[in-house]
Amino acid sequence: MILALDVAYAETQGYAVAVAFPTWDAAAVAASYAATVSPIAEYEPGAFYKRELPCLLAVLAQIDLATVSCVVVDGYVTLGAEARAGLGQHLYEALGSRLPVVGVAKTRFAGVAPQVAAVLRGQSQSPLYVTSVGLPVAEAARLVATMHGDYRFPTLLKVLDDLTKRTR
Repeated sequence: MILALDVAYAETQGYAVAVAFPTWDAAAVAASYAATVSPIAEYEPGAFYKRELPCLLAVLAQIDLATVSCVVVDGYVTLGAEARAGLGQHLYEALGSRLPVVGVAKTRFAGVAPQVAAVLRGQSQSPLYVTSVGLPVAEAARLVATMHGDYRFPTLLKVLDDLTKRTR
């Protein structure tokens, strides 16, 4: 099973959602999970993971991780030319470095480096930016490219985004 995770925020709460699917090219969600975390950390520039990671771990606590082969996060695994730890790297470490983590970002991070693969999907000329840990970035990019959907953003990541927004 593959999990994709996202978080939305209200004033003092974080809402994490996970969707599970059996294969990278799956067209439908097999299961979904949600968790609310309150209070959440204040936004801290350069340390976004401090706010988001507790929310992701709360939703992951509901899932038997022995059944999971990979985790996808909305964002970057590493940041910048020096490959600083981003949300995905912090999640990987929090999970004991046992599960590959793939980051899929819609916007380019300033200083994007060689560890980032740009993936064009559908007819879009705007790429998704893929990073990974525990899985070679070229393989992660190939897998994201094979995800279901005709548009830039894969179908199940759009479903996740919609569920996350509705959970708030």
